[in-house]
Amino acid sequence: MSTTPSTAPLWQWSACDLAGAIRDREVSCVEAVKSVVERVRAENPRLNAIVDDLTDQALEVAADHDRSLQTDAPLGPLHGVPVSVKINVDTEGRPNSNGVVAFKDMVAPADSPVVRNLRKSGAILIGRTNTPEFSFRATTVNDLHGRTLNPWNDERSPGGSSGGASAAVTAGFGPLSHGNDIGGSLRFPAMQCAAVTIRPTLGRVPAYNPSAKAERSLLAQLMSVQGVVGREVRDVRIGTKALSALDPRDPWQVPVPFEGPAPDAPIRVAVCTATNGYPIAPGITAAITRAADALDRAGYRVEEATPPLFEEAAADALPALYADCEIFLGQAIKDHGSAVIQQIFADYFAIYPPFDAEGLLHAMSRRTRYTRAWNEFSDRYPLILTPFMMRHGFTWNEDAEGRVQLKDIFDASVYSWLINYLGLPAAIAPAGSESGFDDGFPVSVQIVARRYREDLALDAAEVLERANGIAIHELWRRQGLR
Repeated sequence: MSTTPSTAPLWQWSACDLAGAIRDREVSCVEAVKSVVERVRAENPRLNAIVDDLTDQALEVAADHDRSLQTDAPLGPLHGVPVSVKINVDTEGRPNSNGVVAFKDMVAPADSPVVRNLRKSGAILIGRTNTPEFSFRATTVNDLHGRTLNPWNDERSPGGSSGGASAAVTAGFGPLSHGNDIGGSLRFPAMQCAAVTIRPTLGRVPAYNPSAKAERSLLAQLMSVQGVVGREVRDVRIGTKALSALDPRDPWQVPVPFEGPAPDAPIRVAVCTATNGYPIAPGITAAITRAADALDRAGYRVEEATPPLFEEAAADALPALYADCEIFLGQAIKDHGSAVIQQIFADYFAIYPPFDAEGLLHAMSRRTRYTRAWNEFSDRYPLILTPFMMRHGFTWNEDAEGRVQLKDIFDASVYSWLINYLGLPAAIAPAGSESGFDDGFPVSVQIVARRYREDLALDAAEVLERANGIAIHELWRRQGLR
């Protein structure tokens, strides 16, 4: 069902509506891409979401895609849809800097799986989006490409590390933007920009960078995933499915069907508001209540319940991740990082002291126990409704303003990095604007699903979207664009 008024400019259209109109020959690929390109050229100089401009090439590819439609079927479900990708995944012939000045000339010899899969789906790359140094901050700024602004508010962070991606879709630079997530790097940006996303299960979407000189650390392999940020849940669904095409270069990929069998009805939802000691904001509690009520009205069976070993798993997650970072990233950060990122990592290590090597091995062993317990819990509750952050967002440089501020951001985000540690899928969905950010900014909640049941999380996210509206449309109304 279309959510786009026919009078709206094409840059405001959803991926699903654009793809359908192109498939039906109602809109050309060139028209779709040209509309987005004009929007990028008008707004990106200020927002700085796209830092590798591919708009000229995109217009040429769009013309090729139009010619192919004259004689052949669409290349795939996203034929002609303009998208962007994050600069920390390889795009053949383009530099993969990972936001680091010293890596600005590291040119990719081939496409990463996500870029290859987007091209195979028929999507057209219009640019590559910004990321913080080493893709390891809650905000998006670096000495190579500068700072990305949040289209809602210049002082509000666009999130990190996929802040360029969230700013791009919010501003209208294509309906979908690729990002990745090791501790919340898809979900922080989606929350901060009122977009939607899903962190897929480990093994759902293939990952690999041909430019990499060494394999990633084990915990990075287990915690990091690739995905998309979008304006609408249905677009995130089609985008995630497109990214999930098999690629033999990722040994972790699992060829599981995207749609699984229907769980017993009514689907049980555990509402989890355990805080791990953090003083949750009343507005976030109210958002969880609104989301739970919407799911209840839609026929879900909603109950309060907390997964087992919650605090034990949370106590291990960040010391394990930072031990992994210290071993595998520590020297590179010392050699190539700015003073800011070096200080932030020193703060990470001081606030959440990394395990030593032996302690990390024992933590990895305990991780199996935690994951098993959550798997068993999800046998009873296929979905878990949680806060994402337990406070109302953060300003653009707050994580660099001192250890108190940094600790507060991460303590408020236990439902972010803990989910990565356990390897579970989790969607960000709107919960309405009442009791939201102090200027009426919409609030988001998180829906965690069983392993490989992204479809269930997205189904529930669509329920919340229908109840609360597409948040970015509200931004465009405020700006007089809709």
